Amino acid sequence: MATAEKPVMVVGIDESEHSSYALQWTLDRFFAAFAPNFPFKLILVHAKPTPTSAVGLAGPGVAEVLPFVDSDLRRIAARVIEKAKEVCASKGVNDVLVEVMEGDARNVLCETVEKHHASVLVVGSHGYGAIKRAVLGSVSDYCAHHAHCSVMIVKKPKIKH
Repeated sequence: MATAEKPVMVVGIDESEHSSYALQWTLDRFFAAFAPNFPFKLILVHAKPTPTSAVGLAGPGVAEVLPFVDSDLRRIAARVIEKAKEVCASKGVNDVLVEVMEGDARNVLCETVEKHHASVLVVGSHGYGAIKRAVLGSVSDYCAHHAHCSVMIVKKPKIKH
């Protein structure tokens, strides 16, 4: 009898501490406790912004800086992936697929869910205020409405002074 495919869990990762917290929280609750029989196949995805979106302006001179911006974005992506793999390994999770896709995080996460037929998408919450969220648009809010799976938004507890 063939073994059933495990459901897929996609975790969005970036360079923020909210993302790092969400990954650790997820690993502790859904992976470390079940080692080595993990209930999910884990896929980490990092959305690398396009150089033009990262620069955010047009005009003379922009074309000259784009290769440098792209190089920086690639370096950041490599660092994000390396750190995430280390966190996974520290929790005994070595069977992890990591993807970097260029584009807006909202689209990248929803496309990854579709591509892998994910059951769950995990995103961290940046905890932006209402104005910043209205201007930037919330990735977690977008995913909650557009991803074709359950979406878990992991919030880092606020430290009370």
